[in-house]
Amino acid sequence: MSHEGIRFLTEEEQKRQDREDRRAAGLTKQALTPAKVKVHKTEGTGMEIEWEDGHRSHWSFAWLRSACPCATCVEERQLEGREAGVPKSKPKQLLQMYEPPARPASAHPVGRYAIQFNWMDGHSSGIYSWDFLRRHCQCEDCRLGRSVPN
Repeated sequence: MSHEGIRFLTEEEQKRQDREDRRAAGLTKQALTPAKVKVHKTEGTGMEIEWEDGHRSHWSFAWLRSACPCATCVEERQLEGREAGVPKSKPKQLLQMYEPPARPASAHPVGRYAIQFNWMDGHSSGIYSWDFLRRHCQCEDCRLGRSVPN
């Protein structure tokens, strides 16, 4: 297996790259740092985050499962031309099969930068970084801001 072209960043280089990425996106460190995270597993309603900058975000479990950031799911979405959070199209069948709603069996923090869900369907490789979640905030203001061309 060849590793040509792969470059591993030092911790300092990664921190510098992260700062540049935040600056380019106009997001401050406070905007990417959760003050409070609530996963409503029992209610089945999703997850909400109150960010240090005062913004509040909410995602349904269906959206989160369809937006899985693991390499396999990202590649599948790209091949199908789907955006993060857009569910797979269902095949046309005479009798539609019941599919239980997306729900996590568990959720746990990953370091200080992300959360990981172990989904009831057995999938668990997606790590949802705070950066990914904030950039995909589902509130009306954020969705409208993303749809406005620069």
